[in-house]
Amino acid sequence: MFARMNARTSLAAVVLIFSACLQLQAMDRWAALSQIESGDDDRAVGAAGEISRYQLKPGVWRRYAPTTADWTKPEDALPIAKETMRERCAAFERSVHRPPTDFEFYILWNAPAQIQHPGKAVSERAERFCNLINN
Repeated sequence: MFARMNARTSLAAVVLIFSACLQLQAMDRWAALSQIESGDDDRAVGAAGEISRYQLKPGVWRRYAPTTADWTKPEDALPIAKETMRERCAAFERSVHRPPTDFEFYILWNAPAQIQHPGKAVSERAERFCNLINN
């Protein structure tokens, strides 16, 4: 009887641990980017006029967004963010012949001109971005 209870207790512990692991899934790049850039605030406006949960510069928004797009709607903002990064990542891959790491992806998003030598603040945000993706 005692051995059976230990087996049941062990099974229950494994199930609880497995359930906890499922709940602690890592974020994808877009969820992590939204979290880092605006705390998922769809109406966020940055100090330099950046808009949406992804904090796109207004010129970038105008370049990629259809006129009917609403930057306060995540379903409108995500395709614009993805198109922006599709171009930046493609240019990066042509240059270094590989896709960007998560760290490089964030730098390409936030400060593409600093891709070779990111500043301390950008590097720290890139590390937080990576932590959201990998935890």
